[in-house]
Amino acid sequence: MKMSYFVLGTNNIEASTRFYDALFAQSDVAPAMPAGRMTYWMGKDFAFAIARPFNAEPATQGNGAMLGLDLGSQDEVHRLHKLALELGGSCDGEPGQRGPYYSCYVRDLDRNKLCLFSQQTAP
Repeated sequence: MKMSYFVLGTNNIEASTRFYDALFAQSDVAPAMPAGRMTYWMGKDFAFAIARPFNAEPATQGNGAMLGLDLGSQDEVHRLHKLALELGGSCDGEPGQRGPYYSCYVRDLDRNKLCLFSQQTAP
């Protein structure tokens, strides 16, 4: 079994699309066509999407839910942490060594929690 796709809810599809377009701009995750209430980005082995909830209720952050993105290097963890904050996201944990990963935590515009990490260890 392998994970195939991730979907996070949003209350403002346009602002959220701008946030993730900028966050993924220098990665191998490419924008795909919007489809109705969803906007997609495609990675090598997965899809990521933001969506207005199907039931038309407001999107809320999942309590305990988190999406982890392996960025491959500590430099990328720092770069995307800074970029996420510049784009209007919020910090939920500064970059640093946590267990086996060098990671940080940010919240997107809808307060969805993202872990930006590298499997490299701190020097």
